[in-house]
Amino acid sequence: QVRLVESGGGSVQSGGSLTLSCEASKYRVCMGWFRQAPGKEREDVAKFAGPGNPAYADSVKGRFTISRDNSKNSVVLQMSDLKPEDTAMYYCATGEYSIRNYRPYCSWEDRIWGQGTQVTVSS
Repeated sequence: QVRLVESGGGSVQSGGSLTLSCEASKYRVCMGWFRQAPGKEREDVAKFAGPGNPAYADSVKGRFTISRDNSKNSVVLQMSDLKPEDTAMYYCATGEYSIRNYRPYCSWEDRIWGQGTQVTVSS
């Protein structure tokens, strides 16, 4: 089973930047970042839903960028202009890739999670 190891969390002031990295034990097409704030449900942040362009939550568009480093089987989440509402535990996860109706498809139903890394943004 693939293993995911996250790194890069920390504490910053509002408007600051952080970069999170998630390294997988083997290459995975379907990888993304998710977060969970205290008292809230886990939500999507940014993810590669196939080999093409990533998808972002509306709340982070224009501020966060997800990218791949295929040499390291990793995905990187660059976060800028951080806000207190970005405070959460951030999790990397991988889903199952397949082709459906001749198109790439990622299933996130049985995603594999990393251990999480805390991001705290103070005002």
